[in-house]
Amino acid sequence: MENKQNYDIKIISYYTGFIILWTSLLMLIPIIVSILFKEWGALADFIISINIALSTGLILIMFGKKSLGKVRFQWKHGLIVASLSWILLMFLCAIPYRLSGHALSFLDAAFDVMSGFTTTGLVLTQDLEHLSLSLNTWRHILTFVGGQGMVVLALSFLMRDTAGAYKMYVGEGKDIELVPNVKGTARIIWAISMSYLAVGTLLMWINGMMIGLKPVSAFFHGLFIFMSAWSTGGFAPMSQNILYYHSMSYEILTIIFFIIGSFNFGLHYAVWQGNKKEIVKNIEIQSFFITATLTSFFIALGLSKLNVYTDAVSIFRKGIYHLLSAHTTTGFASLYARQFALEWGDFAVIMLIIAMLIGGSACSTAGGFKGLRVGIVFKGIIADIKKLLSSERRVRVFKFHHIKDLILDDGVVKSTSLIIICYVVLFSIGTVIGSYYGYPLLSSAFEAASVTGNVGLSIGVTSPSMPSLMKLFYIIAMFLGRLEFISVFALVGFLFGGIKKICSRR
Repeated sequence: MENKQNYDIKIISYYTGFIILWTSLLMLIPIIVSILFKEWGALADFIISINIALSTGLILIMFGKKSLGKVRFQWKHGLIVASLSWILLMFLCAIPYRLSGHALSFLDAAFDVMSGFTTTGLVLTQDLEHLSLSLNTWRHILTFVGGQGMVVLALSFLMRDTAGAYKMYVGEGKDIELVPNVKGTARIIWAISMSYLAVGTLLMWINGMMIGLKPVSAFFHGLFIFMSAWSTGGFAPMSQNILYYHSMSYEILTIIFFIIGSFNFGLHYAVWQGNKKEIVKNIEIQSFFITATLTSFFIALGLSKLNVYTDAVSIFRKGIYHLLSAHTTTGFASLYARQFALEWGDFAVIMLIIAMLIGGSACSTAGGFKGLRVGIVFKGIIADIKKLLSSERRVRVFKFHHIKDLILDDGVVKSTSLIIICYVVLFSIGTVIGSYYGYPLLSSAFEAASVTGNVGLSIGVTSPSMPSLMKLFYIIAMFLGRLEFISVFALVGFLFGGIKKICSRR
């Protein structure tokens, strides 16, 4: 038994090291940027950081290499590797933040890295306006890669498809197979993302120059904002976020990109393959259209009632923009955080909370408990009603369409409902913790919904001065919400199981 546990640890170590190694190599990009723009202090920070990160990855690979072929890669291994690699990478990728001096503590640096990885977008980094270009590049690389997933990145470089690849892929909160092998699926996901990156950055660059930014500045602003929009991440190079640009055209472009970014990669691939009808038939698109329309209507109604904004353009730019930003879990904002609490009124804020919790599509860059699950639960309720009203002798099979026709059985509805319950429980705990520390109930609920749904909008609670316990809980909530609980539960079970065995032997 002891020998088997050692092999479990070693095989987990090997694949965790593999993911860390490939993700750490991304630091070469800000290193190049720091050389080009002569940011020598930042260059030193990243050289130190990449050496620590690569050394960690290589040590884990060497420690676990002898386990290959001696133990079968199981589901528990895949789930644990996915969650453990995210935790270790959070610490390793936080080193440049802390060395830069823009994070007041290592906890703040780790918070911002997890916020980037999970495409949440909440920020504790200080003085964004004076951040080095290389560190700003690193921030947005993290959120862009986090949208696709670090496991997806690493799997793209596998020499051959392995039995464990799919199990790690699922551990990162994804389950769709675009092609028969997971390595091919990972590469297609990156091909889709990089194609949009090229087109999106070009459009944002042109628009940036049109609104008065200098060409080089417009390019980097366009690149960073697209990365955040596509990954529904919410990071921006300036502390005022989207408000900094004061441009309706810039806002409209971001709406287009973050809505597209919130769609399932399977939907993108189906459309690329010529199956345009999938856009209309897909249950997630139907669910998103219905919930976004309803919440947008209620937001406009609530803001109009309070006369917060006096014309339709203002309601669209300030109200509907934030609703869509919340619903896609992007977190871009063209308002100051406290304006939600001081101007919007309780009703409009509650609509934002609902939208943040629902989120975008499954197997996308978005967070929340997903439109797919909302659609399945709704169809499950309708199916149960129809069963009650129909003849007992008649056997009816109910289906839903998600890339292909799938059977809606009780097991699917039950598992879907359990995940939604997990999100609601996590959101409730976050609300209670915020209230305990003296924040108003609605503000606590807003911030809890933002971290649980990986959104990034803030009502003013998130700041370097908030209690360390809240920062730690928000990190955990972002992590759980992004990986959708199962792989994190597997890691916790494995760790506590190992501790229990050690204690029992003593």
